[in-house]
Parts: sequence; structure tokens; C-alpha cells
Amino acid sequence: MFLIRTLHKWFGLILGLLFLLWSVSGAMMALLDHHKVSGETSVRERAPVILPVEAASLSQVAGAVGQPILKLRIKGLGAAPVYEATTAEGVTLLDAATAAPVTIDADKAGRLAAAVFKGPEGVASIRKIETPDLETRKLALPAWRVEFTDDQHTTLFVSARTGEVLGLRNDTWRLWDVFWMIHIMDYTERESFNHPLIVTVATGVAWLALSGLILLFRAFRRSDFAWIVDPWERMRGR
Repeated sequence: MFLIRTLHKWFGLILGLLFLLWSVSGAMMALLDHHKVSGETSVRERAPVILPVEAASLSQVAGAVGQPILKLRIKGLGAAPVYEATTAEGVTLLDAATAAPVTIDADKAGRLAAAVFKGPEGVASIRKIETPDLETRKLALPAWRVEFTDDQHTTLFVSARTGEVLGLRNDTWRLWDVFWMIHIMDYTERESFNHPLIVTVATGVAWLALSGLILLFRAFRRSDFAWIVDPWERMRGR
């Protein structure tokens, strides 16, 4: 029993600190403005696609792509409509009026991001991301990282293949992501609820509850319940 009491005490201390971290991190995630976390107030709504008066024909598109097209759609890319042709090798963008290839380079990505961003601030930097990091862990790469000069360091990620804005990050999101990491205890990927550490902690919590139950029953004596038991026994003896 001494061993159970000692382990219960130290497990309780360690897990108590974890409970405190979970409570604080959960409260902070709830307190942060979700509109700022998502960055939805920093971007414009997608403009409707306006087709050119004389769009390129499907035969022109097929000839420009040069291989079987699995899916074809027309969409807006900034102010200009483009064809997006999906083939077995990937996605090809073509100007909707001329069927000329459209390439998403750094300059194009910067202009696309600036057209979406609501703020008056300009672009601070543009660089290509091909390897996932904490900010791009759920995005389809490669992508262009376009950071602006606003006080939130807003960053838009533009697909290097399709030209679409894949995601937005800012300082509020980055702070929220730190609390998210603490809350789920995934200190590397920041994604999983089922990693070995949290399973170990959950097992420790179960053991803490069980040992606490054992100690609870061992801590009470009959005299602790005398005010209930004795009157009952006197009534039965009459």
C-alpha cells in the first residue's frame, strides 16, 4: 500500500501539471479570435469567372496539352480566365483566349496573392516551398510562400501547379498552432491524437484513477460512518 500511495502522489503531481497545460492551452485556443486564426477577414471573396468573347476551342486546348485530358475546367486566375487540364502527368494551365501555356512563377504567384489580400501592405518576400514544414504540413506542394508586410505577417501559399491560394497563415494562427501542439502533445508533426506519448499519458491517468479508488477505500474506517451506522443498528435492535 505504501508503494501505491507513493506512486499515486508522484503520478498525480506529473499528471496534474499536464492537466494544467491542457486547460491553459484549451482556454487560449478558445479565447483567440477564430476569424483572425483563419485569416478569413484578410482575403477577398473569389470573383466570378468572365469568359472571353472568343474562347479557345477544345481542339486548340487538346493540341496545346498534347496528351489525353482526364478532366477539363475553366476557372479564374486573378483577373484572367484559364483552362485547367488534368492529365495523367498532372495539371496544365492554358490561357482561355489563346490556349497559350500559363506558368505560375514567383512574379505570377506574387500578383495572384496580392489580388486576394485585402490589406494595403505590399509583398515582403516570395519563395518556393517544396518540402513540408509546420506551416505547410497540410498543403499540396510545391507552392509559393508569399509574405506581406502587415503587422500580422500574413502569408499566402499559392500552388505552383494550379495558381490557387492553398492556405493563409498569420501570427494569430501561429500562436494558436503552438497551443494546439501543447494540447494534443504532438511536438513534432502537430497533427495526431494517437501518438505513443498521449497513449502513455492516458494509461497513466487510468492508473491514477484506479490507485486513487483503492486508496479511497483504504482510507476510511468504520468509525468514519458511525453517525450513519450506529443509529441504524440501534433501530434494528429494537
